[in-house]
Amino acid sequence: MALSVVIYEDNQLLRESLSSMVKINEALQLTGAFENVLQIEEQIKKYAPDVVFMDIDMPGMTGIEAVKKIRTFNTELPILMLTVFDDNTHVFEAICAGASGYLLKKHISTKLFDAIDEMMAGGAPMSPSIARMVVASMQQKPALNVYQLTPREKEILHSLSKGNSYKLIASEFQISMDTVRTHIKRIYEKLHVHSQTEAVSKAINEKLV
Repeated sequence: MALSVVIYEDNQLLRESLSSMVKINEALQLTGAFENVLQIEEQIKKYAPDVVFMDIDMPGMTGIEAVKKIRTFNTELPILMLTVFDDNTHVFEAICAGASGYLLKKHISTKLFDAIDEMMAGGAPMSPSIARMVVASMQQKPALNVYQLTPREKEILHSLSKGNSYKLIASEFQISMDTVRTHIKRIYEKLHVHSQTEAVSKAINEKLV
């Protein structure tokens, strides 16, 4: 069954281009494409998409504010931020708001479909420059291990923060998917979070890895 997609992008040409990309992919189905997020709650509840593409810089309400609003009533919906911004402020605000991934617009034509696959597999896709920036920020000031994470749990949390899926983490550490899930469940319990987005956000904000 095709994944339903809703697009939020104020640039008409890019919105139409994204819509066309979705329409030519048989695994996706375009449910809606909007130039602003002023009716975000009503639209998400009405169309119940499987994936959302979200621009950051939009009139009336920013994409980051829209993500925060979505997360008040839907914590699981995969939201991929699409933006020209690659600065720390926008990236961290988007991640902390609850974004599932962060893709620079210049990479849309080559990485969009892979990013969707990665999100649906439990990953958090990011453009390479974004991932490097996140990792660099996390390495600046190691925190005390107040959450009692084991060395392996810290390794897995670090891998999660790079946007890696459960499958990639299993391959990286040569462990089973079930073992990965067990480690991640324990990480969530220790950090007092309920999702990968929350865990990565907390890791970034508190310099946990």
